[in-house]
Amino acid sequence: MKKNKSSKSWIIKQHRDPFFKKSKTLGYRSRSAFKLIELNEKFKFIKNNSNLLDIGSSPGGWSQIASSIIKNGKIVAVDKKPMKEVKNVIFFQKDFTDNELQKEIKKTFGGKIDIVVSDMASETTGNKSLDCIRTNLLCSEVINFSISILKQRGILVSKVFMGEDFLEIRELAKKKFKNVEFYKPKSSRSESKETYIHCETLNTL
Repeated sequence: MKKNKSSKSWIIKQHRDPFFKKSKTLGYRSRSAFKLIELNEKFKFIKNNSNLLDIGSSPGGWSQIASSIIKNGKIVAVDKKPMKEVKNVIFFQKDFTDNELQKEIKKTFGGKIDIVVSDMASETTGNKSLDCIRTNLLCSEVINFSISILKQRGILVSKVFMGEDFLEIRELAKKKFKNVEFYKPKSSRSESKETYIHCETLNTL
């Protein structure tokens, strides 16, 4: 009974959400598309010729936005969940943390890339503290992988939660990258602990 009430409450909240309504009107696969739009408007990192990796891509909202901008680059998307085809996007339905997949991603690009974006979050357990920790562990994985695949002055944008281990994520990013900034888009729900980290690789890489 409690789960049914929670599900109904979530559905009602979704339909009252202006970004949810607008995403449907514009044909976006998710309201999160607006988060990438805002992030790109602020930091201006996606270019026509960018090579971009989209981690945690399903249902494809971020890949849609990237594909609408990138016409002469390459986009690779990864998620454990299925994702319907997006024009000019290569999709792997696999676990990003798998070492073999990470090798396959590098092989697909054939060299260093310009951008890594990640809206990845762990599956919810109902325990907000645990969910936060698990998502930030994924963010750590993304940070460490990004260093191995990004070009000089390459960009990483990743979801991170403002939880008890947030400072650890911030320090890890500062050790690995030259510039580290945080930004919470307006399209991110006010009650959500999520924010986004924007990093630029060290020139010495």
